[in-house]
Amino acid sequence: MSPKPRATDVKARLVEAAIRLLDDDGPEALQARKLAAEVGVSTMAVYTHFGGMAALVDEVARAGFLRLSAWLAEVGETDDPVADVFSLARTYRQAVAEQPQLFAVTFGQSAPGGKRATLSDLTTEEGREAAQEGLVAFEHIVRATERAIEAGRFRPVDKYQAASQLWSALHGFVTLEASGHFGPGEQGIDHILIPLGVTLAVGLGDTVDRARRSAGAAVATWRARNGNAGQGGND
Repeated sequence: MSPKPRATDVKARLVEAAIRLLDDDGPEALQARKLAAEVGVSTMAVYTHFGGMAALVDEVARAGFLRLSAWLAEVGETDDPVADVFSLARTYRQAVAEQPQLFAVTFGQSAPGGKRATLSDLTTEEGREAAQEGLVAFEHIVRATERAIEAGRFRPVDKYQAASQLWSALHGFVTLEASGHFGPGEQGIDHILIPLGVTLAVGLGDTVDRARRSAGAAVATWRARNGNAGQGGND
């Protein structure tokens, strides 16, 4: 007789199954019955481990933030913090493009079964304490912003507020691009995302020339890692 799965194993499997269902069939597929069938447990297991679908959606959102953080951690740091901001933006866009349904739930843009993820204000200390997984992802942008401030590229402003401005613009681009507003493929990167980043950097205190050089450095780094085809950046 095979051993009974531990509670933590079942809970993790339910979250992973929820992400698979989102990826494959969208938020309409996120139902207790389908989750249970996917994992091979009874429907009651969803309620035993989460208390209901609302808490499951929160767990999926937390998993999404952790996945996003793992993507952003791959960027690393260079001696050009503004180039790192551009690289983080490009990587963020790629992560969301690969799992749009997961990140729609993560950011509260999708509410499976009418259940929307519980989110917190990451610009306040109280909000950051309540949203550790979201903070882990956000801190990558905050750290690059802080380094740009320390290097004199950005004005000495509150790092969380400045990072929130960058994040807001980036997520707006990603959302609109996913809806098809910026054309097919990745042309929006050249025409919208990179110029937007330059405009924001200048608004935060950088010069146009330095911001453009940093954007070019980030594009070169991306191409070196991922190949030249379809990676964005004007030559």
